[in-house]
This record gives sequence, structure tokens and C-alpha cells, in this order.
Amino acid sequence: MGAVYTVHLPPTAITVAADLIELTPADDRAVVVRGFRVWQITDVGDAQEEILSLAWVRGNTTSGSGGNTGVAVTPKNARDAAAGCTAETANTTAASAGTPLTVYSTGWNVRAPLEVVFTPEQGIRVDQGQTLLVLRMLAAPADSLTIGCSVDFEEV
Repeated sequence: MGAVYTVHLPPTAITVAADLIELTPADDRAVVVRGFRVWQITDVGDAQEEILSLAWVRGNTTSGSGGNTGVAVTPKNARDAAAGCTAETANTTAASAGTPLTVYSTGWNVRAPLEVVFTPEQGIRVDQGQTLLVLRMLAAPADSLTIGCSVDFEEV
């Protein structure tokens, strides 16, 4: 098993369809997503309930923009080496170009956090040849949501 890392998007106001997390694998080091969490902290009543579509998409070749670059990739084990993978968060312009493939999709009811843990066989893998892997919110929320997210992945 390779080293496991976390990328975290602190709660951030999101008003458009956004790439919540973007991962770019390093040369000769694949990334395998082991799980993710997404939540929001602003809409808390029945009247604000909505279901947002989320998808893991790999294969874009042009990074998104409008978000946070140089995001910390934190090892779960403090003794592990720094990750080779780089990350961006909250890109308001989606990653583009290339041959994007949706490898996982789900709906998220914003009234409750969503946590997904993949079995080893279900882990979403991307390597340098497939370029980028993004957790994409497929449509804009009805109003501004303060969304947080974190992704656990392994480098192999």
C-alpha cells in the first residue's frame, strides 16, 4: 500500500457549478481516491433543501481556474514523504479539453453531509496519462452555499 494523503477545501461560498477538488498526478505515480466528504454550513432548513449532482471526472488536460492553487496535500501518516500529486480547490471554471470520462456520480442532499468510502476495488484511479481527476459539482446551487470538502487518496 502506498502513502495516503488528504486534500481539504475549507468551507467556501460557492455560487456556480464548480470543480471542488482537482488532482494532478505526478510523473510515474498514480492517484487512487479512497474516499471523500462534502458538506455545507449555510442552508439548514426544509425550505433550502436541494439535491446537487456530484461526479468524479478524469481525463481533462487543461486545469480549471478561479479557485485555490498550491493547496496543501497532507499525509495521513506524519512520517510519510510529501505527495507528488498537486491539488487545486474551488475552481469556478471547470477543467476542460482532453477526453473527460465520468467514473463516479451521485446526488448530494445538502441538508446532510455526504461521506463515501470506496472499497479497494472501487477506488478511482488516475495516472499522468489520464492527466486530471476532479470532483465536480455538475450544476450551480439555487443560492450561495458555503461548501466544505475533503478527499482521501493514495499514491501508488
